[in-house]
Amino acid sequence: MAKRDYYDVLGVARGASADDIKKAYRRKAKELHPDRNKDNPNAETQFKEAGEAYDVLKDADKKAAYARFGHAAFAGGMAGGNRAGGFGGAGQGDFASAFSDEFEDLFGDFMGGRGGA
Repeated sequence: MAKRDYYDVLGVARGASADDIKKAYRRKAKELHPDRNKDNPNAETQFKEAGEAYDVLKDADKKAAYARFGHAAFAGGMAGGNRAGGFGGAGQGDFASAFSDEFEDLFGDFMGGRGGA
């Protein structure tokens, strides 16, 4: 099943402000929370979908990547190389792994990671 447009998921226009996106997410999260929808088997899936949409649209960099590449900006193992223009270097699968590598570089020694490398 193809992913729905994140703006449609939250019910906001593409030009929505950060505040409007936040309000829409809170409204959707409250409406779709699984504890409030025990009789709706799709509530948990829809709740997670709204959270995923908000995670992208609340972050200016992720929002820009989504505007440019759609869902492909965050898909691992993209055919044709790194489409996200800087979200993960050559040979890295996706944004999350690139972020993980950067986090390790910055905080690895402090967190007991790499031994002084």
